[in-house]
Amino acid sequence: MAVSSDRAPSATSPSGVVPSPPVTGPAPLPHARTASPAGTARRARRWGEIAQRIVPYDLQPEALRAELIELGDAFRAYQRRPEPDLALLAQLHERKARAFALWADATGDGSLRHEAQRAQTAAQTTWDMHESRGGLPAGGTAGGDGPVVERLLTRGQAQPARTVLDYVQAHAPHPDAEVRLAVLLLALRAARAGTGNITGQDLTSWLPEDAGKVLQQLVAADWLRLPGTVTEALASRPENPTAFTIPALLPGQPRPFAFGKTTRSRISGWAQKTVGDRKIRKKKLGATTRLLALYTAAHTRPDGHLGTAEDDGLHLDKVAAFCAVPPENVAEHAAQLIAADWLTEADTARGRLHGQLTERVLPLGGLL
Repeated sequence: MAVSSDRAPSATSPSGVVPSPPVTGPAPLPHARTASPAGTARRARRWGEIAQRIVPYDLQPEALRAELIELGDAFRAYQRRPEPDLALLAQLHERKARAFALWADATGDGSLRHEAQRAQTAAQTTWDMHESRGGLPAGGTAGGDGPVVERLLTRGQAQPARTVLDYVQAHAPHPDAEVRLAVLLLALRAARAGTGNITGQDLTSWLPEDAGKVLQQLVAADWLRLPGTVTEALASRPENPTAFTIPALLPGQPRPFAFGKTTRSRISGWAQKTVGDRKIRKKKLGATTRLLALYTAAHTRPDGHLGTAEDDGLHLDKVAAFCAVPPENVAEHAAQLIAADWLTEADTARGRLHGQLTERVLPLGGLL
């Protein structure tokens, strides 16, 4: 006998099982759709950004992706700190350098490797700043027995300072020591924009007897441009300084210096403190001796000895070339620096200048 039904017959499932008959009463609530494991993993991954780069959704390995996202968060959290922590910042830069290098390996993106190198440089610079602010013993190691020295330049700033000295030797329009000294101090003031300000007091403190003559030489060579006369520049006062231009350093020209605003300011301050050292001024030492003071300060180890440990001293020919004197005359000017309590000793035997900065000028040492 046929059985009547109020619904159409159901088809047999592919497995051969006949569906169960309908259940009377309220309809059951629909079950939530079960996500696949892959879909769950995709939804669990967080969106991330670091250094204005979106961390790819499918970046592998997953541990690298997580590190990049965490680093981005850490850098943003650091920016919200009320006080800087240079040691923490240096560690973040080191982590970024490692992570971006791995990211570059995984993707073959050269810009990521460049970013990794920049992060490594930033880490070293930040460690140098941390080291400088905290002070180092004269021996150069934390926990050493020497006096703690507050360095005017970090190790990262000392290298650009030496670059400036090399530039002055190569590009000063005249080889005279007085001209080189003026070129150094003026170039540091105009290093970033090609323009700067000076007063008569600046010029006469750098070159007590030759300021007018040297300024005229620089103007005649078109290395320096003034809005008025040399006499007017020498008469200018702090409330109304003279604006000057160095054409070779104007934007659009090849840039000889790559340092930023803070580094420029620190190097300029270092050079002026060296040239204007009170005992050097008291002894009325000339431009050649002041150049030697700059060169020795820029080429010292943390303990104040001249040259690297491997070189043990400075090449006498290089020292003489920078100071614009014959090598045999360097000893005379080194003796003047000993008299001014700048060097503890000096020896020019075997073609090298050996010596050491005195304790009072260790803060000016350039940290080779």
